[in-house]
Amino acid sequence: MNEQFEDVGKAFVSHYYTVFDSSRDGLAVLYQETSMMSFEGTQTQGREAIIQKLTSLPFQSVAHAVTTVDSQPSGINRGVLVFVVGQLKTDDDPPHGFSQMFHLLPTPDGNYFVQNDVFRLALHNLGVGI
Repeated sequence: MNEQFEDVGKAFVSHYYTVFDSSRDGLAVLYQETSMMSFEGTQTQGREAIIQKLTSLPFQSVAHAVTTVDSQPSGINRGVLVFVVGQLKTDDDPPHGFSQMFHLLPTPDGNYFVQNDVFRLALHNLGVGI
């Protein structure tokens, strides 16, 4: 078991959103060709395709505020599952809640890369089905 999984998760989240908020194309080093991302239900695979998706999002500025980070050892190759809840603000839009899950796997040099990434905005239509 990866005994430092909580430290890995917190450090990764801090780095990921700092880079995302300043230069999304800088996230390329965190993904590999086997990486898969589901962004609002749309699946994308491979480093280049994921970065294309992230850099083509329709906003100029973004700021993430992380509320919680929960991490667990994945049991597979000393990986780490990381679940994030927070808020993000883009351009002049009001803040929105979001959740994101990462499955991190170690690289041969001791770092981690994102094998899986699932992102959802926390948008609710409370008038339907309640």
